[in-house]
Amino acid sequence: MDSKRILYVSQEIHPYLPVNEISKPSLDFPKMMNSKGHQVRVFMPRYGLINERRHQLHEVIRLSGINIIVNDMDQPLIIKVASVPQARMQVYFIDNEEFFKRKATFNDEDGNFFADNDQRAIFFCRGVIETVKKLGWSPDIIHCHGWMASLMPLYLRKFHYDDPLFADSKTVLSVYDSKDAEMPATLGNNLKFDGFNEEEMANFSNTKLDDIYAGAAKYCDAAVIGADNVSDELKEKIKNSVDNVLDYSSEAEFMDQLRNLYESIITEETIA
Repeated sequence: MDSKRILYVSQEIHPYLPVNEISKPSLDFPKMMNSKGHQVRVFMPRYGLINERRHQLHEVIRLSGINIIVNDMDQPLIIKVASVPQARMQVYFIDNEEFFKRKATFNDEDGNFFADNDQRAIFFCRGVIETVKKLGWSPDIIHCHGWMASLMPLYLRKFHYDDPLFADSKTVLSVYDSKDAEMPATLGNNLKFDGFNEEEMANFSNTKLDDIYAGAAKYCDAAVIGADNVSDELKEKIKNSVDNVLDYSSEAEFMDQLRNLYESIITEETIA
């Protein structure tokens, strides 16, 4: 069959961040699909602790220069890119000094969740959408990993459902252990500022990350339980939110099952 266009959007990707339950599959999945001849594009935030010289990041001028308004603040979007060693694959980085210059990912030096993590997630998701539009690249599948990427299906369903680039895209959300973290309480106001109605905002009224995952899954075509330590409670919430759910299994089986999941939501043909 013809190759599919698959967009991977993740909050963490190895080797730019240490190996963990999110960063490893966020590299392994696109590498596998890329090796099978599918067209793959990968996005992540450009956190300040990423060594740009070591990983040879460079700015893509033709894609940078867009401004995104988050909570009435005009924020410039900068796009950088790097090649994944031995993978024939590039990673695009969403960058902005206000949100991603700090030398940390999600927590301050005292271990507290950043008070603007909701705004950072919104900027990241909207930044990916705007960059893909600028690339003029229409994905068949959009696979989001982690809570920072979880709002992307919501924005696509609300604002880009009739955009030819995204009208036929199928969205998949991989969920992981939230470690009892909670999105800032300002999330509702920021979603309201962007034009979401009361019904849509109600899906995110509970700000624990487990509830954010469950609310986001309602806007997806499928969900993936991304790790074996995801709580039974979160699994139940996800299964109540979306019809197509892939449970976690061993790595070898997981890859085959993921291909089957993609197949089930886009075509009856078998993905090569």
